[in-house]
Amino acid sequence: MDFQLSDDQRALRSGMRDLLGAVFDRDRLRAAVERDGALDRSLWRELGAAGFFALRLPEEAGGVGLGLPEAVLLFEEAGRALLPGPLVATHLAAGLVKGAAEGEAVVTAVAADHPVAHLAEADAVLMVGLPGEAWGAGVLPGEGAGAEVLSGEALRAFVAAARPVRSMDPLTPLHRAPAGAAVAGAGRVSATEGTRAASERTRADAERVPAATERAPAHAGRLRFEAALLTAAEQLGSAARTTEAAVQHAGDREQFGSPIGSFQAVKHLCADMLARTEPARAAVYAAAVTGDPAEIAAAKLLADEAAVRNARDCLQIHGGMGFTWEADVHLHLKRAWLRAASWLTGAGAEELLAAGLGTAGRFPRSSAAYGRPVPEAGGGG
Repeated sequence: MDFQLSDDQRALRSGMRDLLGAVFDRDRLRAAVERDGALDRSLWRELGAAGFFALRLPEEAGGVGLGLPEAVLLFEEAGRALLPGPLVATHLAAGLVKGAAEGEAVVTAVAADHPVAHLAEADAVLMVGLPGEAWGAGVLPGEGAGAEVLSGEALRAFVAAARPVRSMDPLTPLHRAPAGAAVAGAGRVSATEGTRAASERTRADAERVPAATERAPAHAGRLRFEAALLTAAEQLGSAARTTEAAVQHAGDREQFGSPIGSFQAVKHLCADMLARTEPARAAVYAAAVTGDPAEIAAAKLLADEAAVRNARDCLQIHGGMGFTWEADVHLHLKRAWLRAASWLTGAGAEELLAAGLGTAGRFPRSSAAYGRPVPEAGGGG
């Protein structure tokens, strides 16, 4: 079995890197920082036109017809570029929320008690694992109580009741979701539409995983784990980018007549960064192929550690300049901290892995196990 990327997958990744280099270069990154992370709708539409959100919808439904491994590659590139916005939620909402696949609609998500990213600009909200019925949300068939869509008047009431909170990431405005209060509203997704869209979105992944079992029904909680994996892919991209930035700076910066990269302490920092990035890459890619919740949890743990620690080491290698607002290193660090608390936290991932150790052989190691409850599975963009 060959686990190397295919030529098509390499071309897909390269194409997305070129696209982001053209439409979201450093000047546009800094412009986004200056406007406090407000979304650029034209950029969102460009991503939609490139198939970023509709990647896993079948071609007959207007999508690209690829699977989760290919989505991971695109989100890795988005993480490298520090692309802002609720990318994960909008990608998952393609085929479920009108306009999401084309980039015409911005969809964010809320789960557990975590702050909601880009709520003020959202056209719809995925209520993952929350009692959204009180707000007039429509249940997505196949998810049970796992995910609902909030839009229209119900969304406006929800946004009005939310309160802004300070975000550590200047590119990610946050709101604290309101407590569940009864609000009459619209915004339901019909059972027929939701069932068809959910089926279309996952068709490209269906052949990669075994069938469901009675103990763990298929697709139960799928959104939460897919969101965690795509977030891990963003963390992986950030970890790789900060490693490259650190190595480049270590080769350019000179002290005592020699590049600082020739000093043993700096060499060790760079080597440690690579040693964290590559195992995380292997874990994320493997989890994308198997869809196993335990492997997704392991991938999220490794990717979170690589993104956070690599950004800190990159900042250290840059020295005093790395601590300035003009340097981009702090943006990677702040985003890595925010992502680490999104969808599947370290504590939640550790609990899932620990539970798996005691049940080895009794649970199916596939996406059929999505129905297993996971503590602290938070929401995010």
